[in-house]
Amino acid sequence: MQTAMQLFVTTLQISAVYILFSLGLTLVFGILRVVNFAHGHFFAISALLVGVLVPMIVAAGFAMHAAYLMAAAIGILGSLLLALLVYKFGVSRFLRDLEGGFILTMGIALILDGAFVQVFGGAVRSLPPIISGNTSILGAVLTTQRFLLCVIAAVMTGALYWTLASTKLGKALRAVAADREAAMLQGIPYNRLALIGFLLAALMAALAGALIAPVSMVTPTMGTDYLMKSFVAVVMGGLGSLPGAILGALIISVIEAVGGYFFDASTATIAMFVLVIMILVFRPKGLIPHA
Repeated sequence: MQTAMQLFVTTLQISAVYILFSLGLTLVFGILRVVNFAHGHFFAISALLVGVLVPMIVAAGFAMHAAYLMAAAIGILGSLLLALLVYKFGVSRFLRDLEGGFILTMGIALILDGAFVQVFGGAVRSLPPIISGNTSILGAVLTTQRFLLCVIAAVMTGALYWTLASTKLGKALRAVAADREAAMLQGIPYNRLALIGFLLAALMAALAGALIAPVSMVTPTMGTDYLMKSFVAVVMGGLGSLPGAILGALIISVIEAVGGYFFDASTATIAMFVLVIMILVFRPKGLIPHA
């Protein structure tokens, strides 16, 4: 029983980052009909800036908590600035063009891979714990730092759902995702909303990057690793579907936690791809298709 509970808690902490990452990825597809393969780099630059800046700020005499908050704010702003540049000078020219957007964002991702290695170096970075101590949940133990990561991810997921369901902006974004032409005929400014949606997705990735930096190894290529698994999650759940992205992220997290415990990481990865192939054979649009 304790092992099952520990695996459940491990699944939750893994899924916390995947959910934030996947929500941004599927949000861009739902609104722009573009698969953004540069999405992982919005995640990576936030984590990299946190990894680089926290030791520098601590060396300047600030406490670890303050240093992390300042570095996280800079990392998120840096990620949003990068997203704005990618959108303005690239993605905005290929709105609703799936093939063009695919080629463009793949090229941008390759360029950013090289740029990140050049700027940040290839070294693996790690941070000391920002918050010490452990939290026990029904016999399962995880660090307080990881527990807070799960809580913040849950709050952000709820905030995104509330924004899309209950605000004027959210309703406009949903209208654009459902039918761009009809939304424009109703006076909804598509280009402005496309930019807002793109930046909102980048914000989710940036938050995930800032949250993962203190609990994981930070590398210039980490965004590509998370992108691959999150893309599998959103395809499995249904491209453009927010509930589908959450469900897909949870499934991927279960496979990683359980497969990693009883077998190894390679076996878990193989099982992940076998499962997504089986799902797409029987449900080509995913488990919860986008309406």
